[in-house]
Amino acid sequence: MKEFHEIIKAYEKNTAEGKRTALASVVHLEGSSYRRPGAQMLINDEGQLTGAISGGCLEGDALRKALLVIAQQHSKLVTYDTTDEEDVSVGVQLGCAGVIQVLFEPIDRNAAINPILLLQKAMAKRHKSVLVTLFSTQDKTTPQVGTCLLFEEDNTITGEIPLVNIKEAVMKDVHHVMESEASLFKNYISENTPVTAFIEFLQPPVSLVVVGAGNDAIPLVQFADILGWEARVVDGRNTHAKPERFVSACQVLVSKPEQVLEQIPIDEQTVFVLMTHNYNYDLAMLKALLERNIRYIGVLGPKKKLERMLGGLKDQGIKLTEKQLSCIYGPVGLEIGAETAEEIALSIIAEIKTVFTGKKGISLRDSKDFIHSRSGT
Repeated sequence: MKEFHEIIKAYEKNTAEGKRTALASVVHLEGSSYRRPGAQMLINDEGQLTGAISGGCLEGDALRKALLVIAQQHSKLVTYDTTDEEDVSVGVQLGCAGVIQVLFEPIDRNAAINPILLLQKAMAKRHKSVLVTLFSTQDKTTPQVGTCLLFEEDNTITGEIPLVNIKEAVMKDVHHVMESEASLFKNYISENTPVTAFIEFLQPPVSLVVVGAGNDAIPLVQFADILGWEARVVDGRNTHAKPERFVSACQVLVSKPEQVLEQIPIDEQTVFVLMTHNYNYDLAMLKALLERNIRYIGVLGPKKKLERMLGGLKDQGIKLTEKQLSCIYGPVGLEIGAETAEEIALSIIAEIKTVFTGKKGISLRDSKDFIHSRSGT
């Protein structure tokens, strides 16, 4: 999501300066690659790049293709085949053993709808959405349809499927992607021509609420900002909860625990970390959070502290369900031998990531599976 915001910001700057741009998107993959389908990069007519579609090995050739697309004002699909390490036909040797399809689209800033405008709309709200990109690997000589439609969870549709004879089938799959919350690729036949759709599910970024504005909260918020997560800091102490102590994108609130949830929007992507070092404040927050459907509640401190907190809730007549208990992570963070505030922040961020991806947080060396699931390619 952070990359999308950077691309949108760069596009707005380029448009204001009268520069032409093109969007390069990884739309399909067979095998392995550093970036997955959905990775994007904006290129302007002076060769400036924002975002990335690989680990750096495709960008040079992609720049040349993008400048050609800007000059011709026609979309173009380019295949990078890295399965043969001896094949240097495209001037790159990736060693990733994958076939990567990259779509290059010129951005018409005067058009009512273009790929960047669809991204802007998708990023404007904390909504789930689905982005549709159509392309043909069979006929690369004609202009590709490209990014054409955005469907939001409130059923708002922006753009259209220009291939009328497959529109109904595509929209059926769009609804399926929204329900399953998983991107997919689908092949269709339009006027005897094979067409592939990349139907991409877009999730709002993680919203991290750090309850506690001590010095150890600072690196945690910084890591969240690097990842493009939304971050908020809450504390009852106005001496600690000062905006100037945290990154500028972070919202800082001074509040009593019983009033916190009235001031913060909560959705499926919202997580909390309790780290005020004030037992009563953390206990009050934990009690309030357990009444909501929060996916992750991290509690800083030793296991005895959490056991005491749970005992305190029991004494208040609160009986927790297995589901509620499964959402509490205390002591918070993955076991990486963390000692400093920065290391502890890293372990917390990593644990939150595993919760959202369903991974175990083991070394990739010890994994028996692919790094990335092949089902999404």
